Amino acid sequence: MADEKKDKKAAKKPAAKKEAKAKKAPAKKAAAKKSGEKKAAKKPAAKKEAPAKGKEKKAETKKASKAKKEPAKKAAAKPKKAAVPPVVKAKARYVRVAPRKARLIADQVRGMHIESARALLQFSPRGAAHPIHKLINSAAANAENNHDLVADEMRIASITVDEGPTLRRFRPRAMGRATPINKRTSHIAVALIPVED
Repeated sequence: MADEKKDKKAAKKPAAKKEAKAKKAPAKKAAAKKSGEKKAAKKPAAKKEAPAKGKEKKAETKKASKAKKEPAKKAAAKPKKAAVPPVVKAKARYVRVAPRKARLIADQVRGMHIESARALLQFSPRGAAHPIHKLINSAAANAENNHDLVADEMRIASITVDEGPTLRRFRPRAMGRATPINKRTSHIAVALIPVED
């Protein structure tokens, strides 16, 4: 009798376990399906919202940048600047004068009225005065022809003398030696501006 009861209980237990598992399995599958549907529903919405947010941000940044630019333009337009006088330039390159010698003349002439500079250069004993005089006359002609200015009413705003390439030569000396001779060149630039009355 006791053995028969044990056999019945053992037979009932596996059957009960199988039934319980069978009941739980559909419930889990149904829950998984529902959660999967919820996630799927959430994902496309999130994806749709993300581009919309990006577009909104871009539109906001564009508006902000336009708002920043507009006041700057208005502020720049309000103060009227005085007319900047035209600068007339002329250059002489590869002038066969040493830059150190040309700078002595350039320093004398810088900032002078064109008439007084011409007078000084015309009677200067230095060799560099002649090419600088020619250059100032060229700049005055540029002012008349290119900018419709009066050449005699100009002032030398700046004059610079830069070093050009050096011509290297040699001179024969005693006992078969040779000594170098450096023939230096200059690049001279002049800028004229009209005299303010």
